[in-house]
Amino acid sequence: MKIIYMGTPDFAVPALKALADSNHEVCAVFTQPDKPRGRKMIMTPPDVKVCAQSLGIPVYQPDSLKNADSFEIIKSYSPDAIVVAAYGKILPQAVLKAPRYGCINIHGSLLPKYRGAAPIQQSVLNGDKVTGVTTMLMDVGLDTGDILLTRETEIGENETSGELFDRLALLGGELILKTLSMLEKGEITPKKQDESLATHTSKIDKTFCPIDFSKSAFEVHNKVRGLNPWPVALTQISGKTVKIYSTRICDKKGKIGEIISIKPFVVACGENSVEIVELQPEGKKRMKADAFLAGHKLKIGDIIG
Repeated sequence: MKIIYMGTPDFAVPALKALADSNHEVCAVFTQPDKPRGRKMIMTPPDVKVCAQSLGIPVYQPDSLKNADSFEIIKSYSPDAIVVAAYGKILPQAVLKAPRYGCINIHGSLLPKYRGAAPIQQSVLNGDKVTGVTTMLMDVGLDTGDILLTRETEIGENETSGELFDRLALLGGELILKTLSMLEKGEITPKKQDESLATHTSKIDKTFCPIDFSKSAFEVHNKVRGLNPWPVALTQISGKTVKIYSTRICDKKGKIGEIISIKPFVVACGENSVEIVELQPEGKKRMKADAFLAGHKLKIGDIIG
C-alpha cells in the first residue's frame, strides 16, 4: 500500500519505522510544527519528524488539515491508507474519506475503554492488570470509529506509564502491519464499538501530582507509577517538595502519612503502606531512598505529606 503517516511524539515512532521497513510505501509524513522546549525554549522538532527525515521521507507540518493546501498535498499522493498515531490534530471529513482503505488510528488502549488524551497513563493510574493497543477506522468522533484489530498485554505490578508506553508503541507497530495486510486481503470485518462500555480520559497535568496518603497503598502506588516519567507524583518531607518516582506496596500499618520504617523507607497509607524506593528532593538529583535518608534526619513516627 501507499501510506501517508500522521504522528507526533515518540509513541508514534516505532509504527513509522515498522511501516518503512515493510513492503508498504510511506510516501509522506504529517506531524505537528516544531515547538519550543526546555528551560531555554529551544525550537525542537517532533520525534516523528526526526525519524522521517532519517528515513528520507518527505515531512509536512501544517498548522491545520482543514485548509485547502493540506488537502491538496494529501490528494497528490493518492494514498491507499492514512495511518495515524498520536498526531494531535483533528482530521476533517474530506481527509477521512480520501484514502481507499480509510484512515486507521493506532490507539493505546483496548477500545472502547479509555478514549481520549491519556489512555496509557489512565490504565496505570487505575491499577488495571491488562491493557493493549487497538487499530480502528477513524470517523469524526473522538476514538469512536469501528475497531479493526486489538492486541492485549498484561501490566506489571510495578510497571510505570513510561515503561508501558514503550511496550505499547512497539505493539502498535506490529499490529498496524497485520491490520494493513488483512485489510488488503479483505480478512477484517470492522466492529462497532459498544458505547455502553466507553470511558474517557482527560489530559494529565500537574494538578494530579500531590500524593494523598489517606488513600490506600494500592492507589498511592498506582499514582506514583502512573505519573512516572511525567508529571511525577510528589509529597512534602520536612517542609520541602519531594518527587516520588518509585514505590512498592507493603502490608505494614500505621497512622496516615507516618514513617513506620527507615530501612526500608515505609510510609503508612489509609490502608496498608508503601515503600518509597526512588525520589528526588527539591533542587537535587533523582536518588535511591537510602541515599536520601543518609542526608536527612527522619525517624519512625514522623509524618510526611
